[in-house]
Order: sequence, then structure tokens, then C-alpha cells
Amino acid sequence: MEETRPYVSWELMDAFLTDAFVGYGVPREDAALCADVLLESDRRGIESHGVNRFKPIYIDRIVAGIQKPTTKIDILRETATTAVLDANDGMGMVASHRAMEIAIDKARNFGMGMVAVRNSTHYGIAGYWASMATNADMIGMTGTNARPSIAPTFGVQNMLGTNPLTVGFPTDEEFPFMLDAATSIVQRGRIEYYARIGKDTPAGMVIGSDGKPMTDSEEILKALVSGEAALAPLGGIGEEMAGYKGYGYATVVEVLSAALQAGNFMHQLTGIGEHGEKVPFHLGHWFLVIDPEAFMGLETFKTITGNILRELRASRKAPGEERIYTAGEKEYLVWMERKDKGVPIGEAVQKEILTVRDALGLDYKFPFEG
Repeated sequence: MEETRPYVSWELMDAFLTDAFVGYGVPREDAALCADVLLESDRRGIESHGVNRFKPIYIDRIVAGIQKPTTKIDILRETATTAVLDANDGMGMVASHRAMEIAIDKARNFGMGMVAVRNSTHYGIAGYWASMATNADMIGMTGTNARPSIAPTFGVQNMLGTNPLTVGFPTDEEFPFMLDAATSIVQRGRIEYYARIGKDTPAGMVIGSDGKPMTDSEEILKALVSGEAALAPLGGIGEEMAGYKGYGYATVVEVLSAALQAGNFMHQLTGIGEHGEKVPFHLGHWFLVIDPEAFMGLETFKTITGNILRELRASRKAPGEERIYTAGEKEYLVWMERKDKGVPIGEAVQKEILTVRDALGLDYKFPFEG
């Protein structure tokens, strides 16, 4: 489909996002990191976690007082290969960057490193953190819990977050293998995106408390908060389409995101207090890094991984299909398409950008104005 939205250069959008974060109290170095995480989503074409989430997920939560713009990170426990951090309700992206730095350093010294984070906030695109490992020629894995959204198999109540289980492998190709996927059929961010562009959510992705599918994206977002709707786990509701597999993996991520760091879980993560007030989310994340050099060597790992991916792409295609992809390939192709054009910005996000700019009195002019 031909892109009709106006493009904004990466440099301009990066500068604006950084200055805007600074305007709301985020230290400049942290602000630059947060801007980069958001833009990385758009570079990969994962717009549900890109610039469109800048105001409603980060700025609005800072303004509401449920997320701190400055991030105080405490190390609660540490061994040669593990650590537990407390983010103290600061910027989840800042805490996650520190956690991955620690995990990579431990893996470099001891072959593996794992870090858990508690009392955190939304950490952006999960693949950003796995990419920190692949950029260091290591295997990266991460997960985070989130507001309850997924119903367990045979249930209709939202109990588990969309809980991504994300894995990145370095390869001998131009891009790493990067599986960054929620354990639900659809993410809340995707439904937010549908609502922004006035599109219905496809039937079968969300069920109401009566067990019937819901498609009105605006109504779904409200019903997810009130508990009157839930996302289907990967595979779908019930056992026939193996939804129990997505349910099981979502539970794995929930346990690793809460139990290792003695953190909050499931309905403790709603962001709503007992009197209906907004409260901090206290999310949990985990990061695992493995150094292939500690096994049979980095180059051997990268070559065999590349061979596996190439054989998959070269396998026999279904009639009418032009090509087979491996995880991370489509995102790489989106970046090749967008790197010289910039980030496409829709009308709803344009309005939010201008609202933030004007509120802060920032001196920016965007190509979509006038």
C-alpha cells in the first residue's frame, strides 16, 4: 500500500522528542535514549510502539504523576551472573538500558548474564533490548509483564499482560534474527493504533465478558480497562486452535517478570487504585544475555544460524506467495525503505506533537504544518 502520510526526517523527530522529554523533566541523556527507543519502533515499522505512543504512554503518565521523569536505579542483589534492579517508578527505558548493559557485561565475563527489574514502567519495544545483545554479538532475550489483557484458556477475564517473549540472535547476515512478539493474538498498542485511524479490530482477536467477539476498537480499549473484554492468547480462545500455548507462554513471561524480583503481577498492574485513582504500574522486566563464544565460538554460531535462516527462506513456497521471511527480515526491509525518507506521521499523532510543542514553547516547524 502506498504511503500517504507525510514524512518527518529522523533527525528532526529525534531532536523534537528529546527536547520534549527534557521539557517534562527527563535528563537530556535519558531523554535521548527514550527518543531513540520510540524511533526504533518506527524504523522497524512497529508503529504500535513508536512516536504514536509518545504522548499518551509517556508524557501523560509523567504529567499524571504515576511515572517519574528522573530514574533512580538501585541494585538490590547481585552475583557474578545475575542482578536485581529497582527502577523506582522511573523511565522504564532508562532502567532497561542499564539492565542490559549489566547483563551484557556479565555474559562477556562469565558466558551468561541475567538481570531482573522491578517497580518499572513501560520499556518500549522489547526488540530494542534484545538488539543491544545482538549488536554486541550475543544472544539476547527479554520479557515484561503489563496491564492485564489476556484471558486464560476457557476464561473471559483479562488476567495476563500481552507479555512479549523476545529473542535475538546475531547472524552472518546484514540483520539479526529478531523475534519480538506478544503472547496475545494482538497487542493493546495495535488496538490503540486501530482506534487512532478509525479502524475496527478484526473479529476473533478480542472477546467480551459474554464470550462473544468485539470489533469496535474504541469500545475495546474501554472494555479492557473495565475488565469487560480480554485479548485472545496466541492461537485463539480454547484448545482447538492451541490457544493454551499462547496462554502458557504468557504465564512464563509473567512469572519471570515478577517472581525473580519479588514484584507485582497480573491485577496488581492495572494502574488503577482502590478508589479509581491513577497509580504507578510497578512493572517487571527480565533480560538474559548469552555469549556464543563461550560455547563453540561466535563465528560458528553466526554461520550456522545464518544457514538455518537461509534454508528456511529458500524452502518451497505456497502457491501465489512470492517469498518466505524469517523473523527480523521484514523490519530490516522497512528500515531500508524509510531510512532516507523519515518517519510517517498520521493526523492524530501530528496533533499530539503540536500540542506538546506548543505547551512547552519549543521552536520547531514540521513539514505537515500549513
